[in-house]
Formats: sequence, C-alpha cells, structure tokens
Amino acid sequence: MRRTALYQAHVAAGARMVDFTGWEMPIHYGSQINEHHQVRNEAGMFDVSHMTVVDIHGPQTREFLSFLLANDVAKLQQPGTALYSCMLNQGGAVIDDLIAYFLAEEWFRLVVNAATRDKDLAWLERQGAAFSVTITEQPELAMIAVQGPQARARVLSLLSEDHAVAADALQPFTAEHYGDLFIARTGYTGEDGFEVSIPAHQAEDFWQRLLEAGVAPCGLGARDTLRLEAGMNLYGQDMDEDVTPLESGLGWTVAMKDNRRFIGREALETQTARGISLRLVGLVLEGRGILRPRQKVLTARGEGETTSGGFAPTLRKAIALARIPAGADDSCEVEIRGKLLPARIVKVPFVRNGVACQGIL
Repeated sequence: MRRTALYQAHVAAGARMVDFTGWEMPIHYGSQINEHHQVRNEAGMFDVSHMTVVDIHGPQTREFLSFLLANDVAKLQQPGTALYSCMLNQGGAVIDDLIAYFLAEEWFRLVVNAATRDKDLAWLERQGAAFSVTITEQPELAMIAVQGPQARARVLSLLSEDHAVAADALQPFTAEHYGDLFIARTGYTGEDGFEVSIPAHQAEDFWQRLLEAGVAPCGLGARDTLRLEAGMNLYGQDMDEDVTPLESGLGWTVAMKDNRRFIGREALETQTARGISLRLVGLVLEGRGILRPRQKVLTARGEGETTSGGFAPTLRKAIALARIPAGADDSCEVEIRGKLLPARIVKVPFVRNGVACQGIL
C-alpha cells in the first residue's frame, strides 16, 4: 500500500491504519465519535494527501475544461476562485467529482478522488489530446484539511501576519498561494475551514504545529459521518458511472443555460426531456436500527435503495442517502435484516453549522 508523508505522524499518534483504495490511512485515533464532535464543535484535521492534484497549463486550458466539465469554468473570472463539478462520460454518467481552481488564464488546478486516480488521469489525457494543454500530476504535494468552527483561526495563528490577514479574507470556494502553502477555503465536512496543500517534506512539521495549536487529528471514519450529515455525495456510493448528476442531487452543478458543448450534455438533455425517474434524497430512520448502503427502500412510487448510510453522531439517529423513484411522498420503509422499518424522506443537508436542519428531528 502507498503511504502519505504523514504516515509516521499517524502511527505515533496511535492511529488505527486501514487500506483505503490502496493507501494506508488512519480510520480513527481511538474514538471516531469524539473526532466527529471535535470537528463539529472546535477544530479537527484530516490527512487527505491521497487525493490527486492535477495542474493543467496551456493556451487552451479554459476551452478544455469548458468541454470536460458539466459545470462551467466561465464562472471563474477572478484568479483564486473555484467550483465543484462532475466530469461526465458521453452517456452523461459520472466519471468523478472534483474541485477546479482558476489560478491564472493558462493554469487551472483540479483535485480529484484517490480511488479514481488512474481512470481520471487517463480520461484527462485522452480528452486533452485535442487541446493545447499539458496535464501534470503533483504527487509532491501533501494536503491537510482543517475543519470546524475554530479551524480557520487555528490555521491563521500559524501564518505570518501578512499571510494571516490575506488568508482570513478568503471567501468560500476561493484559494491562494501563501509562500509554499496553497490554502483553499473548501472542505468535505459541512463545516468552515481550510484545505492546505504543502510540499510533502514540510507536511509533518505543519501537522505538528497544528497539533500544538489545539487541532485534533481525525480519521477517515469521522470524515465520512461528517460528510453524510452534510448531505455530501461520496463517489462510488452515491454516484458513479451508472448514474447522472441529475439522479444524484447534483443538478445544480450542471450548467446548461447557454449553448456550451460539454461531454455528456446531449445525454442529459435527453434524460431531462424524458423526465428524471430517480432522485437522491435523505432518509431519517424513525426508530432504532442501522442504515447501511444498498438496503432496499420501499415507497408508494416503487423501490429504491440506500446509497450511503450510518449513525449520525450530531443527531443521534440513523440517516442515509437513498436513490428512490421521483415523486415519492414523505414516508417510506427500509428493509433491514428482513424487517421493514419506517423512515422519513427529507431534504439534505441533515446538519448545517453544527445543528440539525429544519424538519430533520
């Protein structure tokens, strides 16, 4: 298995290490629940150096990404701005989801998932061959996500005064270089914070300084419960190459208001014209039980299934994302160990700013 630059720091902190898509990564440091609450209430940090960072340079970079992505990079006019998008195949299904950062007119940065690295790089090279661009992976970068209501303050305390003032002014979905650090106000927890890219040889020192500043190390287990409470999709569970963004609660990331040509557009137009038959929703289990992926969901409109599920520490309830027939009403049943248990269909997110959203509890 591959190891990040922070592997020894995880072992020294007593992390339980597991195989995550070929990377040896921390699942928790003793208590996944405590780590979850640490992020919701204060600040926690995650090693996300297994994510794939790809820089795209060249005179046709913007044209290439306009064709490649379902969201429209024309929205990015100020250097440092970013957007979330899906990368689709010709059938309109999701190859991967990613964040694209506009750094200069001939320089964009993509951050894609670790599990899809090989196919993503192959797809980028294949599609980029028709454009004047160079596509360069950046494996020398480590990445640390610092998340929670105190996260930004803890990171800013480690920067020089000038850099701290500038980074404090970053708006959500913006990023900037501060010396060797690339700091983005993005995340995957539903909390405020930064994702910090740093040269790998400097990562352990920065991690230690964050520890001394009061930021708790957190594993992938807490990252998953946090993103689920925030209603954020996980590639390979809530979306994949069998479903479109329109069936995955991601229609808002598809920009089709103009005549821009992008991969998968015709398939999405056809699907829209025929009517979207499935939609991704949230579920809250009414009683006791455990929601897991791939459980059958019964609605008045037909069957669906859960895509992600688990115990929500903030809510103290079992929740799930589920793909169900469009038009289903507010109630359903989930088959758990041969029994049908009642659940409510709700809008996501389940949790915002550390508290339950309206109608969830």
